[in-house]
Amino acid sequence: MENVVIIRYSEIFLKGKNFAFFENVLVDNIKEKLLDIKCELIRMNKRFFVAGYEQKDEKKIISKLKEVFGIHSISPAVKIESTEQSINDYVSSLKFNKKSFRVSVNRADKRFPISSMEYGAKLGGLILKNNKDVFVDLHNPQINVCVDIRENNCTFVYYDVISGIGGMPVGTSGSGLLLLSGGIDSPVAGYMMAKRGMPISALHFHSYPYTSEDAKNKVIDLAKIISKYTGHFKLFVCSFTEIQESIHKHCNSEFMITLMRRIMYRIAERVAIREGIQSVITGENLGQVASQTVESMTVTNAVVEKLPIFRPLIAFDKEEITKIALEIGSYETSILPFEDCCTVFLPKHPLIKPKLDKCIKEESKFDFESLITKAIENLEIIEI
Repeated sequence: MENVVIIRYSEIFLKGKNFAFFENVLVDNIKEKLLDIKCELIRMNKRFFVAGYEQKDEKKIISKLKEVFGIHSISPAVKIESTEQSINDYVSSLKFNKKSFRVSVNRADKRFPISSMEYGAKLGGLILKNNKDVFVDLHNPQINVCVDIRENNCTFVYYDVISGIGGMPVGTSGSGLLLLSGGIDSPVAGYMMAKRGMPISALHFHSYPYTSEDAKNKVIDLAKIISKYTGHFKLFVCSFTEIQESIHKHCNSEFMITLMRRIMYRIAERVAIREGIQSVITGENLGQVASQTVESMTVTNAVVEKLPIFRPLIAFDKEEITKIALEIGSYETSILPFEDCCTVFLPKHPLIKPKLDKCIKEESKFDFESLITKAIENLEIIEI
């Protein structure tokens, strides 16, 4: 008899000939997540279980597994030999403080001589015999005793099925560069793309001294929160002060936000290509602010020539985004009152429906290419 933690796949179960690739990436991600815990990860017929750990580490193991994309559910369990006597002896020893129960038998190993329904009834009788004042409730039990008779002479007995976060294992779907601000949306956008298997890096624009070191540190903290789900990544920090000052000095103020974002996107694409990253990710949400209208996004997109731009939150409302931020632990950091560069030189009346030809005319008023080159040359790289 041994305490184990069962791990069940998410949607990679549906994969065909390349299933092994997805499974191997998931195995690597789980091992990396549990690196600081003495344990063993064992595969068994499209299911894993964690074994060889000290009982005091079980809750920590489960907590870490709940941060791994690709996991459907988790169950702390007891692993015993798949003989009728071994299973009967263990189930007979169970003591409950709940009043109602049911026994659910899954006979994955069809060589086991008793049918699932028949054996469930028999085990239920053993529990009734050894527990006073309990009764069977097949429809709404307070406790469900699951007896999973697997191949390889292993049976798992468990009560809880803990939901994982699902999705695809990180490392199975290209790569992306997240434009990470200090707000609520962009960390959630990074999380959502990682959930589809995409490893991410991040790019943050800061405008010291108009924005403080606290604002930069806040973004580093957000990156650390995201990394619980994505694993290690690089955070590129770009000084945007000189670019903003040039736009403010030379261009019509109502174009400030649009021109800023067009230059941010140019920088993002060039950094991504230099680093071998395959896409750009933003936290934009249709209609939320002036820079997130269809017209604004069209004008901004126009400067990105070689990479796709992913906007995973495009149709979310703020309540939905906030809910995810609370679930992943980024919300409290995101709402800390430190300004980001998008609030610097903010015009009173920003353009809602900018025209591409007019934006190009405004950009011709200053040498933004040399400023972009300088900004990229002076990027700060922080390992998260």
